[in-house]
Amino acid sequence: MPTRDTPWPAGTPCWIDYAARDIEATKEFYGRLLGWTWSGGEPEFGGYTNAEKDGRRVAGLGPLMGEDDQPSWTTYFATDDAAATATRIREAGGTVLVEPMEVGPSGTFAIALDPQGSAFGLWQAAEHTGAQLVNEPGALVWNEAAVADPDAAQAFYTAVFGFAWDPVEGMAPYATFRTDDRPLGGLGRTEPGLPSGWAVCFAVSSTDETVAAVEAQGGKVLHPAEDTEFGRFAVVEDPWGAAFSVMQI
Repeated sequence: MPTRDTPWPAGTPCWIDYAARDIEATKEFYGRLLGWTWSGGEPEFGGYTNAEKDGRRVAGLGPLMGEDDQPSWTTYFATDDAAATATRIREAGGTVLVEPMEVGPSGTFAIALDPQGSAFGLWQAAEHTGAQLVNEPGALVWNEAAVADPDAAQAFYTAVFGFAWDPVEGMAPYATFRTDDRPLGGLGRTEPGLPSGWAVCFAVSSTDETVAAVEAQGGKVLHPAEDTEFGRFAVVEDPWGAAFSVMQI
């Protein structure tokens, strides 16, 4: 079981969370779909809740910050120095929406936009080290971005995180990114009918059963399940319009 209880290396997608319009309904949807239980939710932390799988943190859930905001998933990248990373974001042409902010003893976060408007977060770990379980059914397995200009996006994220890029044969312009010898995620071009920006992908035991469960709970399918060399994959949308992917492993 791929578990981790120490901070993730800088540049790694280390945490995801969901901004919800209806906290309880969202907990019910994802709890049933991915087998999550919940902890936290204290008022002093704005009601922020941790989703857990097999007793380990896999994702976060909190209320929408603004009335006009839409429910969505956010990918957070690990950083050893959120303030320095925020400076690099601005220098590379991005925008820092939420300046680095301490969250009690848990750590420090920030929210930013890349030059093409894709939102992402930073997480400087303290007591909360990020995801404790990955690459298992019910947990995060992959993060990737879909953008209009992949070359420009690669240049931005290289300037911010020092990524190196590896084209995926037969999938141009899709490429994976890394900081050492291990792929951390991917980036490609937007496709009609599919969401843009950073997306999260959850590992599941059965893609077809998960897609059926999404539809049964009021969600919809954006990209039907199909077999790929990496596993059976689908893109879906929850009942509130937030997209995510599932991959059978």
